Amino acid sequence: MNYNFRFNALLPYTGEILRGVGLTLQLTLLTAVIGLAIGLFVALASSSERAALRVPARIYVEAIRNTPLLVQLFLVFFGLPSLGIRLDASVAAMVGLSINVGAYAGEILRAGFQSVRSSQVEAGRSLGLTAGQTFRHVVLFPAIKAIYPALASQFVLLLLATSVVSSIGAADLFHQAAFIDSRTYRSFESYALITLAYLILTLAFRALLSAIYWLVFVRRSRP
Repeated sequence: MNYNFRFNALLPYTGEILRGVGLTLQLTLLTAVIGLAIGLFVALASSSERAALRVPARIYVEAIRNTPLLVQLFLVFFGLPSLGIRLDASVAAMVGLSINVGAYAGEILRAGFQSVRSSQVEAGRSLGLTAGQTFRHVVLFPAIKAIYPALASQFVLLLLATSVVSSIGAADLFHQAAFIDSRTYRSFESYALITLAYLILTLAFRALLSAIYWLVFVRRSRP
């Protein structure tokens, strides 16, 4: 092998890399929040005794979980314009990822709600708590604590999945690496750099999620 590594050839493109990191983080954080909100609604609807809520929620979950994320993104970005709805690539990426994450988060939350025993709910009601107070204090907090590791893993997968949005033109980290490669013809260096960037981002994100768990659940439960 006679290859001269030239990582310094990427230095003029530091701005592009930082912008890619910025969009990747923005998509991850916004989509995590929106997806969690969608997931909460889906979990409640899926657990409802009303078929009008339960059936559409189950159809949504099965449709999303059994189709590729890339197809979902293409449907949003390329399909919606046929209906007169045109979205910027970054907005379409956020919408597509949020819809995808919402389905998975919904199933995780539903499992968490089901892990709370009915006796705990009855105890809350016997103490005079309203239905809303019972849900917040007796159901929601213990459920989220139980499923937090699974939910955190889903959010880490979301960060990695953002690399798919480059296929619709969103200028994320992966898109910027492809751009730099096309300008410098240093393929190994370009993709090695973003591999390292994704590794650092993922480890930092995992550390943040672990810190949140400690602050919200471990520290709070201490006397």
